[in-house]
Parts: sequence; structure tokens; C-alpha cells
Amino acid sequence: MPSNRRRLMLNTVAATAAGLAALGALGAYVVVEGGWYDVAANRQHLQPVHTVLEQAMHASVRRHARDIAAPPLDEPALIRRGAAMYRSHCVACHGGPGVAQEKFGQSMQPVPGPLVDAARRWRPAEMYWIIRHGIKMSGMPAWEYHMEEQDLWGTVAFLAELPRMTQAGYRNWMAEAGTAGSGGPPRAPASAQAPAAMLPGRAGRGRVALTQYACHACHMVPGVTGSRVYVGPPLQGIAGRALIAGRLPNSTANLVLWIRDPRHVEANTTMPVLGVSEQDALDIAAYLQTLY
Repeated sequence: MPSNRRRLMLNTVAATAAGLAALGALGAYVVVEGGWYDVAANRQHLQPVHTVLEQAMHASVRRHARDIAAPPLDEPALIRRGAAMYRSHCVACHGGPGVAQEKFGQSMQPVPGPLVDAARRWRPAEMYWIIRHGIKMSGMPAWEYHMEEQDLWGTVAFLAELPRMTQAGYRNWMAEAGTAGSGGPPRAPASAQAPAAMLPGRAGRGRVALTQYACHACHMVPGVTGSRVYVGPPLQGIAGRALIAGRLPNSTANLVLWIRDPRHVEANTTMPVLGVSEQDALDIAAYLQTLY
């Protein structure tokens, strides 16, 4: 008899849990489909939502950055390099000592906070991880495919200097960064770059790379999540197509050319030149060649 009572109790608990889960799912469906959740960027998250997301972000960054070893960050050349990166890529959203964010940075939700105290809140390895990988659903982009390794660490080195920097000191750094150039020269199209030793195309890396060049903003790409878009043709089956853009035989070299310099292939194409490096294009091509 005790075993029957125990079984009845377990069944009751399981049924109650299932019922509560079903009610929760129904409630979520009603909220979503009814448009009750306000997605406006001028409406803040509820404080509990903000707190949970921030705590999850801190825990995730600490975990993923735990094995990263930071190089020496006090070399003047590295700090200067980071100042140029900050001037080009960071100040618009985060501002600087005595310098406000641009309007779009001020209006984002959640707001991208100032970085003058970032080095007091994050270890160098954690700042590097954030810059390299970004933070999803925060507006913080990943710079892995758009900065060289030294640029990433240079930015960390500059952030390490910010807590000790006066407004005048910051202006001097930015003036020097502007004289030295703002983040280096833009990447040239395929026809203009000097040849370099390339690694074989890596499909796994290519799947990530195409998300970092916003390919999925116009194309539906198998294996990449996102909205249903119809600006460009879907890339399902591209590996089995005879021609690229209706012109070029479908080969690795031609895919790389099309990805990097589409106007070289079709002068009137609306596909933009995205500044894709040759290595990234090789990796993207390797992934596209798996899509039968």
C-alpha cells in the first residue's frame, strides 16, 4: 500500500508540473501573439529582466575567457594601435572621457555604457573575449573578422589606460590616432591585393564568417538562423548549381571572386562589396560548397 500512495503522489506531482508548464506555454503564446510584449527601443526592459540578462552575460564571459592568456599590454605601440581602433570603432557607441556617444549610441536599448571604467570591472582576457566575440542581443558586435589579432589586444591595452586618462589626455590620444590613421587601410578587392599564403577553406569557420559579413541579411542560408529574407536568392543548393550569378562556372576560385568583388563579375549587381578578406572568402566558399 505505501508503494501505491507513493506512486499516486509522484503521478500527482508530475501531472501538476505538466499542467503548470502547459499554462506557462499558453500564457507565453498569448503574450507573443497578442503583441503584449513591447519591443520598442524607447521602452526599457523591466529591471528583473535587465538584471538576469546582465548576470548571465557576466557569468558567460567569465567562463569563456577563463583560459585566455593576455600578452603584455603596456607597450606604447600597442596602446597607440588600440587608440586608433577605439577612435574608429568604439567611441560612436561608448563615448570617451568628456566625449558623448553618437545619437544612435545614446538611443540603443540596452544603452552601451561608457568604457572609462571597463578595466576595473573586467580582466584583460574578458575584455578581449567581449571585443572578439561580441555580446548577442546587446548591440555589441563581434570584431573577430574585422580586426587583426594585434588590433584586438591593442584595444584592450587602450581600455586599460582609460581609467587614468583625463579629458585632455584622451583628446591627445585621439588626435594622435587620427594622424596615424583610423584603424588602418580598408581591405582591397580581390584584384588589388597581393597574394598571401592561405589556409585551405574551412567550412565550419565559413558558416560563422558569413554571419559576420551580414550575408544572411539578404540571403536565406541553411544552417544560419535569422529572419526569412528575400532580398537575394536563397543559398540552398548553391553547391549543385552550374553557374555563379548566371555567368561564372561554379568553382572555388570563382566563388571567392564573387564573394569578394561581385562588381568585377557583374557591373550592375546590387550585391555590395563587403571587404571580405581572401581567407574569409575561402572559408565562406567552403561552407557554400556543402549546401547541396
